[in-house]
Amino acid sequence: MHQKIFVLLLTMLPALANAQLKDWAEKINNKVKNKATARIERKIDQAIDSTVDVIEGKKQPVKKNKPVQESISDTSVTGKKLYVKYDFIPGEEVIYSNDFTTDNMGELPTGWNSNGTGAVVTLDAFENKWMQLYQNTAYLTDNTASFTENCTVEFDLLLRRTNPKAPFPELTWGVLASGSLSPGDNVLLKSYAATFATEMNMQPSENSNASVHLQTLANGTAYLKTDIKRRAARIQTFNEPIHVAIQVQKERLRIWFNEEKLYDLPKAIVAGANINQLYFIVKRYGGPEEEVGYAISNIKIAKGLPDTRHKLVEEGRFSTTGIRFNVNSSVLLPESNGVLREIAAVLTKNPEMKINIIGHTDSNGDEAANLELSEKRAGSVKQTLMGDYSIDAARMLTEGAGEQKPVSDNNTKEGRANNRRVEFVKL
Repeated sequence: MHQKIFVLLLTMLPALANAQLKDWAEKINNKVKNKATARIERKIDQAIDSTVDVIEGKKQPVKKNKPVQESISDTSVTGKKLYVKYDFIPGEEVIYSNDFTTDNMGELPTGWNSNGTGAVVTLDAFENKWMQLYQNTAYLTDNTASFTENCTVEFDLLLRRTNPKAPFPELTWGVLASGSLSPGDNVLLKSYAATFATEMNMQPSENSNASVHLQTLANGTAYLKTDIKRRAARIQTFNEPIHVAIQVQKERLRIWFNEEKLYDLPKAIVAGANINQLYFIVKRYGGPEEEVGYAISNIKIAKGLPDTRHKLVEEGRFSTTGIRFNVNSSVLLPESNGVLREIAAVLTKNPEMKINIIGHTDSNGDEAANLELSEKRAGSVKQTLMGDYSIDAARMLTEGAGEQKPVSDNNTKEGRANNRRVEFVKL
């Protein structure tokens, strides 16, 4: 009897199993459908909530990341791509330097003159200090030295804006010769063109009104006017630093915004003009100060006209402050390309030449750390010459000297700027 029951169960098992499997499959299928439906509904709810938040102003829509631009160099060395077209080379000796590091926050920089107000500030997303310029105000730096007939001027300019609808006031900046007056005299705040001045007028905007216009004034009258107001893409880019560079070679004047050369004027400077001041003027009629305005930083003025080929080929040594790095870093800044390209050109034309690249720092900070930093900076220069200009690695040695071989007084801003340099020595 038991055997018959056992046989009967064996014959029924497949049928029972199939029935149970069908039941399980149906349950699983229903669960999948329910889960998928719930997930879709959840995503729809999230999308609706997000849209409502944007409408109510609770948050901004997420922007898709822009494609990363292909850099010339490894980002571990350069951070940002070098300025490919940049052929600016700073003067040989820094005579004025100011990054406002030692100035009191909320005050006009020490020694500067103004007919209004100004303030040293820090800005979100930027490590360094900035000088905020205010409307209806003129500014003169605390420089006292002559720029000489061959000189360069550099500074970082920020078009600061928090309200996209706020209009920018007009900005005027330039260089002047004070004549018989001291470079910081009160008279120059209003009559700055009495002797000589060459200046750029800027009107930032997101539309066709954005323009730059250059003119030179001598003895209070027009010496040169470019007449045509030029459009410049850089003054339609906000909250992003513009590296401004000016080069004077006797009567010739050239101006760059980052790597874009805006002007190359053979007769813009009055012959014999003793340029000795940098000035900024913000006109009125802009939006509220807290919503829109200008800030400047990292001012450098240098005199002299570097001759890379002569110095390196004939004298066997070339030193430059024009190869720049991020603060306390070996990451090259984009404006270093002008000098690097010159060095590469000399090495390419002289294929037998070998060089030693020596990094130098100022005396700020720990001596051992400065030595290590200078070695890394020399290495970054070598890597860039190899990667960007195909200079054979076997032709280049690197060395760090740290703060051990200063060429200027480390107790002054200008001296420290001259000591932060890269030296190329022919082997």
